[in-house]
Amino acid sequence: QVQLVASGGGSVQAGGSLRLSCAASGYSYSRYCMGWFRQVPGKEREEVAIIDSNGVTNYADSVKGRFTISKDNAKSTLVLQMASLKFEDTAMYYCAANGGGLCLSPSPSFFRYWGQGTQVTVSS
Repeated sequence: QVQLVASGGGSVQAGGSLRLSCAASGYSYSRYCMGWFRQVPGKEREEVAIIDSNGVTNYADSVKGRFTISKDNAKSTLVLQMASLKFEDTAMYYCAANGGGLCLSPSPSFFRYWGQGTQVTVSS
């Protein structure tokens, strides 16, 4: 059974940094496409960053140059390092995974497995 547990959210002032982690279990972690998504109330869930089994990444334009997604295959952990945070980064952040290795789409609908979410709040 695939399990994803996200952690690391919190409150930070604009310009600050946070590191989100997603501990994965129950599947061949290194072979999956994985990603971070975020959602604010009243809006659709949106891509933040995704990474495939070869380490190829894709970022939403709004976070390029500020966020970095990475995988620690030995620890089965997905990481999102967030820097230069802005008020508009405030959201619930979710990690997600899908089998097949390649990330065929950045759409949330492509991802089958989801973690429980961790809240990020940036104050201006």
